Amino acid sequence: MTSGIWGKLGGVGLGMAVGGPLGALVGGVAGHFLIDREGAPFGPTPRDVVFTTGLVALAAKMAKSDGVVTPSEVEAFGKVVTVEPAQRAGVERLFDLAKGTTSGFEAYAGQLAATFRDEPALLEDVLDGLFHIAAADGAIHEAEERYLRAVSGIFGFEEAAFRRIAARHVRLADDPYLVLGLEHGADDGLVKARHRALVSENHPDRAIARGLPAEAVVIATHRLAAINAAYDRIAQERGLK
Repeated sequence: MTSGIWGKLGGVGLGMAVGGPLGALVGGVAGHFLIDREGAPFGPTPRDVVFTTGLVALAAKMAKSDGVVTPSEVEAFGKVVTVEPAQRAGVERLFDLAKGTTSGFEAYAGQLAATFRDEPALLEDVLDGLFHIAAADGAIHEAEERYLRAVSGIFGFEEAAFRRIAARHVRLADDPYLVLGLEHGADDGLVKARHRALVSENHPDRAIARGLPAEAVVIATHRLAAINAAYDRIAQERGLK
């Protein structure tokens, strides 16, 4: 988690009106009582805090879903959620609180879905981050797959979208075309055009330009790598240049 987010938590206090289950979680870490967003006099909910807190909370619940947290998953989590040494204790506190809280993952996922209902790309970022962590040990286990599918449903993604996202992290029967959102019979020109469009849409520089937190930039970097890898496989099969 970026130091900027934790600096906000420590310096703004009641201004961090996150509200809902994520607000209660942040309040437990920051030592503040976070009032509900609706009608709050301190301004709108900070998107970066909601995004990162939601990602951490859902990752914690996912760890609980299969009861096992592997070293590779811990390492993957550390690569997605940027944590400076001074903030490590706070992130661990947040993770432990989320894992043990009575609020189910549905509450956290629902708050993210409501907050970013007009920005589905951010919800896809969260799901991509969770997939990256889950797949770090080389496989998506059955309990993790059920969990990720449930979160995806709460976010409003249809089955086709879920499979497209999953294909960036695990081998499915239809990838690499599924990763690019193409039919196998797509002509070469369409394949090239689709690849160019996806590279433009998913470049990390766009996340930076939109002022998204560091976690979203890391996720965009991983996603772009998956898109390029899928295109390279198709290009090699077809002899594209």
